[in-house]
Formats: sequence, C-alpha cells, structure tokens
Amino acid sequence: MSLATKVSEHFVTEFAADPAFIVRAPGRVNLIGEHTDYNDGFVFPLAIDHAAFIALRPRDDGRVRAISLDMGDRREFALDDLRPAAEVEWIDYLIGVAWVLQERGYPLRGWEGVVGGDVPIGSGLSSSAALELAVARAFYCVSDFDWEAKAMALACQKAENDWLGVNCGIMDQMISAAGLQDRALLIDCRSLETESAPLPPGAAVAILDTGTRRGLVDSAYNERREQCEAAARHFVLPALRDIDSATYAKRAHELDALIRKRARHVIHENERTLRARDAMNAGDAVALGKLMIESHISLRDDFEVSSPALDAIVDCAKADESCYGARMTGAGFGGCAVALVEADGAKDFVERVSKCYLEATGNQPSLYVTRASAGAETVVSTPPPGPLPEASGSRRH
Repeated sequence: MSLATKVSEHFVTEFAADPAFIVRAPGRVNLIGEHTDYNDGFVFPLAIDHAAFIALRPRDDGRVRAISLDMGDRREFALDDLRPAAEVEWIDYLIGVAWVLQERGYPLRGWEGVVGGDVPIGSGLSSSAALELAVARAFYCVSDFDWEAKAMALACQKAENDWLGVNCGIMDQMISAAGLQDRALLIDCRSLETESAPLPPGAAVAILDTGTRRGLVDSAYNERREQCEAAARHFVLPALRDIDSATYAKRAHELDALIRKRARHVIHENERTLRARDAMNAGDAVALGKLMIESHISLRDDFEVSSPALDAIVDCAKADESCYGARMTGAGFGGCAVALVEADGAKDFVERVSKCYLEATGNQPSLYVTRASAGAETVVSTPPPGPLPEASGSRRH
C-alpha cells in the first residue's frame, strides 16, 4: 500500500470523509557537498522517493488537528496561540512552520489531517525537512497565498533554527521544496540559485542505512558550525565559501590546528562539489565516484563527523565491483551513506554490501536504490463543494 493511500484511508476512518488534499514532501540524499551549506557554499542533493505525506481538509476555526501515524499520537493547536515547548516533539514541527509563516505575513487557515512518512528518522535523510515542507504545503492548500519554493524553504529553515533550536543550513529544506524528477540539484547556498544535472548514464544511487542512529548530533553540529565561523572571522570573510584552496594553503598555518582541519574540509569540499557538477554534465561516473570517496575521507579525518559504522559500510561499498564511489551523507555520527553504482548491478550490489557490512559490524543494514523525485507537491486535490466559512478564496491546487 502506498503512503498516499495509507494516510487517505486513515483519514477516512477518522473523519468519515475523503480528504480534500493529499500533499507530500520528500527527504533527500546528498551526493556531495557536506557541511558546506551553512558556510554559504555548494551542495548537490537529490530529493528521494521517500517522503512525508499529509491527508487533510480545511477547518474554519483557526485550529490545526493532526494525527501522526508514525508516533501513534494526536495533537491540536490554535493558530492564534502558538507556544514553544520545553522539549521538542513531533507536533512542534507543525507549530514552528505555522509560527514562521504567520510571522512573515502569510494568512493561514486551519486544517485537520493524518500525517505519515517513510523517511527513516535520524538516518541523515532529512525526515525533519520533509515534514516541515509537507506542513507548509498543507497550509498552502487551505490558505490564500502563492507557493514559491525558495520562500517556503527559507521559512521552514527558520522554523528549524528558531523554533526547534537546530542551527541547520538551507540544503535540506531547499531540496525538499525544489527537487526535480530524475535530476540532482546543485544549490548555491548563498544565492539559492540552482542548477540541475542528470546522473551519469548507466549509474544509480544507493542509500546505505547503517542501522545506527545519530547520538548528540545537534550539539556537535552547532560546534562544527561555530568552528567554521571562527575560521571565516580570522580571514575577515563573510563565510568559508569566499576563500579558495590556494589562498587557504598559504595562510592555513595561522589557524589553530582544529580550526584548520575544519576549514580545510569546507574549502576543498566546495571545490569538489563544483567538479562533481562538471563530472555529471560530462556523464563521467568514474570521476564523480572518485570525488565522493575524497569527500568521505575529508569528512572522516578533517571534519570528524563519520563513525565506525559509516566507515565500515563505505569500505564495503567501495570494495564492490559495481561501485564507482561512496561516502557518508547527512550530518554524520551515524545514519546513512550514499553510493554511486552501476545501475545494472545495483541489486547484486545491495546484497553483497549488506552481507559484507553485517559480517564486519554485526549491525543489520538497510540498503535500497533510490531515484530523484519532485519536491513538495499536492498529489490529490478534491476540495469539498461550496465555500467554507471564513475560507472562501483559498487556493486549492
């Protein structure tokens, strides 16, 4: 059963009616360009075919009532009485998005619905951004404002930064909002300009879930960000995006040893990401795979955000005859890696690497081939007949 069908059927059970809308927003896997987004740099993600879905209908009382299939929970809040929680729960993602949209002048109306997703939580595939963009899309369906992917991504990033307390960059929300079918998306995290590129012919992307979940990743993430900002301040630059590797090599000795390593990763990773764009446009899977391997080594040794499980699964992938390259993906410290593999050999790759990793670590992994999907969208739009009280004129497509 598809997730769209699942949330729809639960909606019918709960509300004795068909949903007026079903929306989805995808998770993401980043091919290359890790921990560069909050340094105003370049990233190269694709939206995956795992997503958050919401089946919903509008309400006329300014309230949001949501049922989470994943959490087995139901909550409700008023749009005119939004309050931060002492400890973040799933409902706070909905409240945070509502708070930012209203702060930015979007006229929100309430809704009730069923929320479900299949982006593994804590895996590094950005289940949080998928949920945030699905919530933004739900508000769009029942309210009177235009959908603009960049604006929605920025709003959802602010919700994560200021309401949920995670100092993330823009990549996750941007790719969930603006992803393209069968294309990866180079994102300039300063201008938010994008450039799409296809995977090399005959290549496929495999997600390698280690079966481990990240520990104290938020504090470590914020620490890495502070270290990068310290390096940029030393060079009197807005961000590490503004220094090239040649200039860095001449001045690296000026930095503290730890800050030096962090800066080296970001500077070289930005350059690797732009070279990856060129490799994809040239259809060069070998060159792209080599850049991915270099990225993992840098993340492991200079940025120090890998883990024994991630290293083990990347090593198993790299050793396989069908693999062009592999690297950890996401914030790190557990979760997932990503591999570029021969499409014809992808099924056998998954089986061999699963066996190799299990034997090496004792952890049961989850490996699957993914494809690039579209960004946040309305997949079903059948608004109820007749105007709703206080909801006339709302956009429903």
